[in-house]
Amino acid sequence: MRMAVVGAGSWGTTVASVAASNTPTVLWARRDAVADAINSQHVNPDYLGAALSPELRATSSLQHAVENADIVVMAVPSQGFRSVLAEAAPHIRPWVPIVSLSKGLESGTMLRMSQVANEVMPGHPVAVLTGPNLASEISVGQPAASVVAIDDAVIATALQELFSSPTFRVYTNHDVVGCEIAGVVKNVIAIASGIAMGMGFGDNTRATLITRGLAEMTRLAEALGGDPASLAGLAGMGDLIATCSSTSSRNTTVGMRLGQGESLESILSSTKMVAEGVKSSATVLQLAEQYQVDMPIVEQVVAVCHHGVPAGEALLNLMARRQRPEMK
Repeated sequence: MRMAVVGAGSWGTTVASVAASNTPTVLWARRDAVADAINSQHVNPDYLGAALSPELRATSSLQHAVENADIVVMAVPSQGFRSVLAEAAPHIRPWVPIVSLSKGLESGTMLRMSQVANEVMPGHPVAVLTGPNLASEISVGQPAASVVAIDDAVIATALQELFSSPTFRVYTNHDVVGCEIAGVVKNVIAIASGIAMGMGFGDNTRATLITRGLAEMTRLAEALGGDPASLAGLAGMGDLIATCSSTSSRNTTVGMRLGQGESLESILSSTKMVAEGVKSSATVLQLAEQYQVDMPIVEQVVAVCHHGVPAGEALLNLMARRQRPEMK
């Protein structure tokens, strides 16, 4: 089974390196210098410090990466997902499964990446790989787990084997909607958690945001047809805990700097990494409003990131909400 991974950021590179130990894998990088470094030195100097599998090959030619692939893994940010997949589409053979690693919503359409893939590549099976997957830890072999979500059990089992390693355990799940929404919303909640950390608040505040954030993402997933059980698993609670607790998380780091009073413009201009939660937050809120789902934490993250509301004021807005039963 020949695999192409499209996108040489930290997570795409990590997944490609893991898969290369199981099956012939080609990683597409936009820049020749990145592809050359992966091929000659087995490192990705721009995004990942860990040594990569010597079996991994890289190319800066999108056509070369995908034309012979039996599986195409999309590891580009959500806002570029459609354009890159559309560019690759003419070179991808019929019925080849598409696997999304991206955790965002498309601005304007409010579509999840699996939905975008279905529009661009009709007739191709589409899966999602998601979970508590900090690339910096998995790339050096620290034990972790993930979920591959697709409603085809045969494809799910095949992907499970290709993405697994002795230190990376992969589970299957039929619930694409629930797993995908969890991955999107946890990035927004992580910004809120980071803001609280940046303001000097401790574990009680973070635990509160994680727990109430889980309630928000579960409500939205259910409204869209997802299974609430998925939100209690690796794709939901697992990813939420990892992302909200780690300073290796891009979204948490953005939140911390916002909580310390830095402007969003300054934060985003200082890094090559994409914090999906910043752009997705407004789209998540738009989707929530369309389905009449109450998401107060997401609402305040949008206020801070898109409307210039100070972090302290956003926190006060959350705490000032009327009292209500927990399980409602």
